[in-house]
Amino acid sequence: MQEGLIIRGLSAGLENKRIIDALDLEVPDGEVHALMGPNGHGKSTLANILMGHPSYAVEEGEVLFDGENLLDLEVWERARKGLFLAFQYPAEIPGVTVSKFLKRIADLRRNPPRNTSVFLSELKENLRMLDIEPALVNRYLNDGFSGGEKKRMEILQLLTIQPRFAIFDETDSGLDIDALKVVAAGINHMRGPGFSALVITHYRRLLDLVKPDKVHILEKGHIVASGGFELVELLERDGYDGIRRIVANPANPEVREAVYEH
Repeated sequence: MQEGLIIRGLSAGLENKRIIDALDLEVPDGEVHALMGPNGHGKSTLANILMGHPSYAVEEGEVLFDGENLLDLEVWERARKGLFLAFQYPAEIPGVTVSKFLKRIADLRRNPPRNTSVFLSELKENLRMLDIEPALVNRYLNDGFSGGEKKRMEILQLLTIQPRFAIFDETDSGLDIDALKVVAAGINHMRGPGFSALVITHYRRLLDLVKPDKVHILEKGHIVASGGFELVELLERDGYDGIRRIVANPANPEVREAVYEH
């Protein structure tokens, strides 16, 4: 059994409109992959489908995670299996303090802390690493938080849950450089066997800090190109039109060095 995420022939959509079209993608255990592409071509849709958003209908294909078909699981079952989604716009939950929320999700993870003392020790270390004021844990979750505070809180949740697979849906959107470094530090802290991730982004700046193992370009609902970090540099230099031109010409030496058709 291959550990990690394997998507084969996935077609899915919203309100009778196909958005994801015969998509194939693999993210092996221990690797961090980047997913880039123009607006409106299915990146966030893919994230929602992986997590089981009920508004999206899967027409065909399979999504395997550690050999099990995720499409057969409810949303909460996917979360308990180890999937985590960092939202582009995190929700505010008045009435639930950060500390109580984190304690509850820690108790539900695969390897819960032995006792409250161990949990508090972990929390203190994570707050220090993410440069979060300890007083923040006494506030209601994301209620009145700035954009940077919300993103820091997402990474704090990541470190608390310790998921098997994380999806970051434009988590870098609107962040200043300090908050961006915190997000990258959290992702890099989790890297290694037992953790893999898909980083959805439009920009190079987060990828400069995270250094993905592989980069994929999603256009019109399917992967049109995959490659190394050279693909990010190529995209920054020539845009998506440049990607389309070189992928359409496999004889181009740039394709052999940086991009291969998926």
